[in-house]
Amino acid sequence: MIFTRDEDYFVFRDCFADACRRHDCLVHAYVLMTNHVHLLVTPRAEDSIPFVMQSVGRRYVRYFNDRYLRTGTLWEGRYRAALIDTDRYLFSCYRYIEMNPVRAGLVSHPRHYRWSSYGANALGQPDELVAPHERLRALGDDSEHRTAAYRGLFDQVLDEQEVTHIRGVGSIWRARGQAEV
Repeated sequence: MIFTRDEDYFVFRDCFADACRRHDCLVHAYVLMTNHVHLLVTPRAEDSIPFVMQSVGRRYVRYFNDRYLRTGTLWEGRYRAALIDTDRYLFSCYRYIEMNPVRAGLVSHPRHYRWSSYGANALGQPDELVAPHERLRALGDDSEHRTAAYRGLFDQVLDEQEVTHIRGVGSIWRARGQAEV
């Protein structure tokens, strides 16, 4: 487990938001699961993502180890990242990330999961961590039309081939010893 209490999620979000500000990354989608994290991020510099992940890893692991009186690493290994080169793949990644709690059986719909970007992207709820991707902004002329169009994307279920592909190459940060859900 990498998150056991609400406080853990808040601390991780703070560490991540701070690192993204300092290293110039935009976060478009995220989900914080109990044993792994999925992120959709645009770096504004070539080395932004490695610096963000290093910063979060150091700060959050220090917090977690101190909080739970443990030592050692928390992560299974290095994060994995993949270039997203088409709109279809971009929106598949959005859906994959925000549907993760549904696939894991934690909630029946992504709107019910507190620790993801679905509220911001699909419902227009404020989330200081989320910066809409330019392709998401292009879904509609205003917030109401954009969020409605975005919610419509979730009417289409990702097929198993897409899920398997994203799992194989997507940006996944997993806890040590835990299988991806």
